[in-house]
Amino acid sequence: MAEKLEVKELDQVVVRFSGDSGDGMQLAGNIFSTVSATVGNGISTFPDYPADIRAPQGSLTGVSGFQVHIGSGRVYTPGDKCDVLVAMNAAALKTQYRFAKPQATIIIDTDSFGPKDLEKAQFKTSDYLGEMGIDPDRVVACPMTQMVKDCLAGSGMDNKSVLKCRNMFALGIVCWLFNRDISYVEAFLREKFDKKPAVAESNVKVVNAGFDYAANTHQSVPSTYRIDSKHKEPGRYMDITGNKATAYGLMAAAERAGLRLYLGSYPITPATDILHELAKHKSMGVITVQCEDEISGCASAVGAAFAGALAATSTSGPGICLKSEAMNLAVIDELPLVVIDVQRGGPSTGLPTKSEQTDLLQVLFGRNGESPMPVLAATSPTDCFRAAYMASKIALEHLTPVVVLTDAFVANGSSAWRLPDIGELPEIHPHYAPADQKGCYTPYRRDPETGARYWAIPGQEGYEHILGGLEKDGDTGAISTDPDNHDKMCRLRAMKVFQIPVPDVEVIGDGPADADLLIVGFGGTFGHLYSAMEELRAQGHKAALAHFSYINPLPRNTYSVLRSYKKVVVAEQNLGQFAAYLRMTVDGFVPYQFNQVKGQPFVVAELVKAFTKIIKS
Repeated sequence: MAEKLEVKELDQVVVRFSGDSGDGMQLAGNIFSTVSATVGNGISTFPDYPADIRAPQGSLTGVSGFQVHIGSGRVYTPGDKCDVLVAMNAAALKTQYRFAKPQATIIIDTDSFGPKDLEKAQFKTSDYLGEMGIDPDRVVACPMTQMVKDCLAGSGMDNKSVLKCRNMFALGIVCWLFNRDISYVEAFLREKFDKKPAVAESNVKVVNAGFDYAANTHQSVPSTYRIDSKHKEPGRYMDITGNKATAYGLMAAAERAGLRLYLGSYPITPATDILHELAKHKSMGVITVQCEDEISGCASAVGAAFAGALAATSTSGPGICLKSEAMNLAVIDELPLVVIDVQRGGPSTGLPTKSEQTDLLQVLFGRNGESPMPVLAATSPTDCFRAAYMASKIALEHLTPVVVLTDAFVANGSSAWRLPDIGELPEIHPHYAPADQKGCYTPYRRDPETGARYWAIPGQEGYEHILGGLEKDGDTGAISTDPDNHDKMCRLRAMKVFQIPVPDVEVIGDGPADADLLIVGFGGTFGHLYSAMEELRAQGHKAALAHFSYINPLPRNTYSVLRSYKKVVVAEQNLGQFAAYLRMTVDGFVPYQFNQVKGQPFVVAELVKAFTKIIKS
């Protein structure tokens, strides 16, 4: 009988799965994070895909990673470095060990560390652990490939299909290490492969084999670990990615507004999963069209908005470039359109699977003419739901296109999400033309309080009208080239956006009277900047964070917040776009800047080091 190990309580742990892009590391990581969310843990994940479509097997550029941070309470980042690293081959160990803590446990498949594997990974000797300075006592070395073959011998599966199950053996080891109930994994696999029961049962068999192997051998692991959930609000939770949360936010808004949801889109990494998710929900009245190109995706959504739907289009930075003409049509027609921009590394094709915040100035100003457009930014995977919902509310109530900025980090990452009661969500009241305008309706008559024009749906008697890309007379709706009318219409469109009510930006941490530093950011960097602020305060510094999710219009208290602190640093994953925008809109604002464009999330330790230097300057 195996010796019973001590079970230690942990507040948090970071696990990184890595291997070839065909080794199923994303699936293994997703299952582990889902199981953790199911039992009430806080989670934050970071899928790190290779940029190659399919790099040669065993090559350094083809390594795929999935990092998950699990905590007993709320978790804000995927973690700077991991406590456990799963490396399915030599290339994974070579490239991913830099993400491991010095004391991390390393789990490897020794069958993938042969001479050819080491050569592909550019190891110089057969002593790969010594070459990398890894203590063998921290390594759980297991012949996974052979053990999976033995486990599935007689299953009738071909060798390629058998090898696809190796990820489940590694997952079984990790589940044992962290006292995860393997029945949750079994249920996940049977649901995922419900149409392929033989595949499901083979994976179930392998994950149990990995769990049993770890339980029976213990290897160099002195104890197992348990992470209990604490301070969790009662409710139903699920592990949700940012892209799925975005899709759900759009559906919830359509349901709350009593409208059909239309998505016109063209597939592009990393936004395609929004299209995939919405395409599953025809029963909810969702209409999805995969168009032949980006501009037709947006143009079809403009048509759907004219016809009375909650219309949306999804893309990434290169697609925003192509959609700009159709987006401008929605600006001049003043139609409710939600544009989802999942930012990725650029310019051009750039880094398709990596994350940046480099589209900010493009969505603010990257169109011809005076074309004001509200811009919101999601701060986390779960916050994508709020951002999509509120963008829809603004679009429908103020008759304007709205941009939602997410990025590859929050879109592909996931967190534990408490399912909301749709009745508790803010009401949405589309700005329809009232009955007293029947027979005398003109399309640019405006609400005197909000400046929003009234929305008339085609086919309604007494509300006939024409919209188009040429400037219109503000009174009659007829085409107009009058200089004074054009000046008036430009100002009205700009004022309408400026007057949209948005919440004040919240300041977390120390007040301005004695604070050493105010940290400012926007969008998906919230978790890292918040963690850096907390670390600064733990070190005895007085620090605060003002993180923006409403970019245009800016919150009304922006000026007072930014000008109240002696030292302010704007941190963003670009070369200073948000800082430039704030300098342009807040008189006399001259902040410090922290900028990185690496295609990777911020590292909290690097932020703390840079911010400490600013404090001491």
